[in-house]
Amino acid sequence: MATTSIDEAIERFSPPPVAVAALHQLVDSHAGLDERFSSDANLLEAVTLVATASRSLTRLLMRDRGAIAVLAELDRAVLLEDLEAAEAESALRTWKQRELLRIAARDLLGLDSLEAVVAGLSEVAQRVLQMSCGLGREGRVDGLAVIGMGKLGGRELNYASDIDVMFVGEGDARPIMEVARQCYRVDANLRPEGRNGPLVRTLASYEAYWDRWAQPWEFQALVKCRPVAGDAELGAAFVEAAADRVWGRSFDADDLRQVRAMKARTEEDLARRGVFDREIKRGRGGIRDVEFAVQLLQLVHGGHDPALRSATTLVALAELGSAGYVDPADASALDQAYRFLRMVEHRLQLVDEQQVHAVPVDAGARASLARAMGYRDDAEGTALSRFESDLRRHQATVRPIHERLFFRPLLEAFAGSSPMRPEAVQARLAAFGFAEAERTRQAMAELTRGLTRTSRLMQQVLPLVLSWLSESPNPDLGLLGLRTLFSSGHRTSELVSTFRESPEAARRLCLLCGTSRILITGFEHHPELVTALGRDQAMAPPSRNELLGRVGSVLHLRTEVAARRQALLRMVRAEVVRTAARDVLGDSDVEATAAGLTALAEATLEGVLGDLGPPVPFCVVAMGRFGGEELAFASDLDVVLVYDGTTSDDFAAAQEVAHALITLVKGTTPADRVYTLDTGLRPEGKDGPLARSLDSLRAYYGRWAQTWERQALVRARPVAGDPDLGRRYMSLLNEVVWGPPFTDDHVRDIRRMKARVERERIPRGEDPQFHLKLGRGSLSDVEWSTQLLQLRHRVPGQGTMAALGRLREEGALAADDARVLGEAYRFCEQTRNRWYLVKGGPGDALPTRPEDLARLARSCETTPTQLREEYRRVTRRSRQVMERLFYGS
Repeated sequence: MATTSIDEAIERFSPPPVAVAALHQLVDSHAGLDERFSSDANLLEAVTLVATASRSLTRLLMRDRGAIAVLAELDRAVLLEDLEAAEAESALRTWKQRELLRIAARDLLGLDSLEAVVAGLSEVAQRVLQMSCGLGREGRVDGLAVIGMGKLGGRELNYASDIDVMFVGEGDARPIMEVARQCYRVDANLRPEGRNGPLVRTLASYEAYWDRWAQPWEFQALVKCRPVAGDAELGAAFVEAAADRVWGRSFDADDLRQVRAMKARTEEDLARRGVFDREIKRGRGGIRDVEFAVQLLQLVHGGHDPALRSATTLVALAELGSAGYVDPADASALDQAYRFLRMVEHRLQLVDEQQVHAVPVDAGARASLARAMGYRDDAEGTALSRFESDLRRHQATVRPIHERLFFRPLLEAFAGSSPMRPEAVQARLAAFGFAEAERTRQAMAELTRGLTRTSRLMQQVLPLVLSWLSESPNPDLGLLGLRTLFSSGHRTSELVSTFRESPEAARRLCLLCGTSRILITGFEHHPELVTALGRDQAMAPPSRNELLGRVGSVLHLRTEVAARRQALLRMVRAEVVRTAARDVLGDSDVEATAAGLTALAEATLEGVLGDLGPPVPFCVVAMGRFGGEELAFASDLDVVLVYDGTTSDDFAAAQEVAHALITLVKGTTPADRVYTLDTGLRPEGKDGPLARSLDSLRAYYGRWAQTWERQALVRARPVAGDPDLGRRYMSLLNEVVWGPPFTDDHVRDIRRMKARVERERIPRGEDPQFHLKLGRGSLSDVEWSTQLLQLRHRVPGQGTMAALGRLREEGALAADDARVLGEAYRFCEQTRNRWYLVKGGPGDALPTRPEDLARLARSCETTPTQLREEYRRVTRRSRQVMERLFYGS
């Protein structure tokens, strides 16, 4: 067998051994092919490159001699009419394979640009759908239109794309899909309701869905819709109606957050699977970063600028750059990177025509990829090393541009050096949550005023700062907070250093400032906490001994009551800010936040009481949420003060200690209050002495205690003072709470109290339908149900969540019921805590003002509608369990 042509191929193209073997097989399989290779150098090159790049197309060449002819005439498109086959579907499949081969060969030879390649691939898919309509509907094309979505709609398919479609009109689309699936994976899941929705809808049904139910990502997807087959008039009507919805609505901050959150979840999933840095589509600096940024800017500005509405990424990117919506240098860099990354994607998928988006781990496979990309070994390095260097460079270019893309032109517009029109500036700021363009401009000017080191640094990082702020619940508040911190002059150098050396700390600061005025004030008073944001260890919750040491230090150095209180207040507020930051950043769940707040309160009381040096045994007993180790940001400290003594001198000494403790901790005004100490749960309430002796408590509980007091004592727990007295108090409590029978009369008493609370206690102005504390199925329902079950089944435990676990373990509560009650408790407590921070003060119901509800929802990483729906879901189920377990209904 002559091998002259293959020897020539080896000499000219240096194909890998697998391609050489394929050439030998081809020559052996097709008579006369060697001679054709010898006489047609272009054919030899095309076959060699195909054999090098694609196993699937090499197999096509092996079995289909007509495919060789396609490579001999690359300038001539394959015509479906030229195929002679027994079955039309078989002919369609053969035509698709040959035309894809022709496009791939021209691509590998460098004859076509990326635009020509993806347009050609999209045209093949569109023709398949057109033929499928004819074959599947017996030649009829009226009454049903096929709408191309995604890359098909954008005329930018790759070699192994699914083809995303929707069907509009009437009739059965399944025969169309069955024919088309002979050639492609056909995905119709972008339709309303996805797989659960009807495959075909009328145009009126689509319009009704868009107007009432469509999510932001669905409008984003409609940017790329176009009619590709079937009834052309109906398809055009669909696209017109879709355009009215996409470009006729404002794309607001909540829409933007939702689509950004979807992208973030995708990236988190890739990171968990360990492929985030290898994925060239959805990974860091990948194809999706470019496409996503372009689509968002189209949604923000396309309503008032029709030139931006192209469904094709590169066309839209070029228009964004030329019109000033994107910095021209950034647009050029993204264009180059996108072309490179799409070429990598094509080479990966050509191997087996499979949906591959990750650079292979195997070094040999990566080297083959580099060769398919056109890289060759030379004196300066291997093909693989040069390819990987270019890949890293493009990915490293895309990600930073993606992060600053939306805001750099805004800053240039504020400085008067951007062609962006005022209405475009306003639209972009509004989409990212900044309500007032002028106020934003002024804040930017103040942050960069003069030629100081601070302003120069801020000029460099402001695009990122604006991006970080835009992810917060209230970007305007966050921007004003940053301006306050940087303009105060107090330890500003620490802030500058943090922004320069720790981008993560800067990002966290932006999120926290855009969440809560409380946190802004905290950072203003405690700038050292800003630097701690970048160090996980510095943000970790301190131990009890560390907290006691801090309390002791601030008290030891001062003698005046006012000075001691101020120092103590400063220390406590700093730790509350640290705890709140962990909560907002997602580093603490609701239980950890409650534990941190409780430990701080315990250490404060322990330190103060120890410093007072009571002359009689004295202890502080925590009640309510404090006793249950479930403090919230808005919680008071319910306490009972206990001493051990029998004489009038003992009584007087104990009252003096109690007054001193309350004076130091509670202060004289809200401004100097460390904690609000509530002693109202003591025997006789406000009419009784502040501190009660252990013997008087024993006598009172034995003779006078009411059912509500027995219920309250379920959560009692000594937290400061004499340990032995605390143990004796708990022994007494065990006798009082768990010793006597818990009768039906006691159950009725508790039920009557709960019913009275439900009738009377929701404050005016708060929404009873969405009350987190007193609403049906909310915190109080869970707490009362848990405490009643504890008393009936004699299951001690101070905390609600801990008690639910104990009740389940003891068989007193079904696991499903415990889960339902626990889910409601966690949701309501987490949301209540977050609303306190977002509002800047106490609030026990979901806010009624739409803007407040939107900010709370953003902080909870959801939407207002979803937040309310989640409240209804968890509280409805909780109430059902509560009524069965508590009321017996």
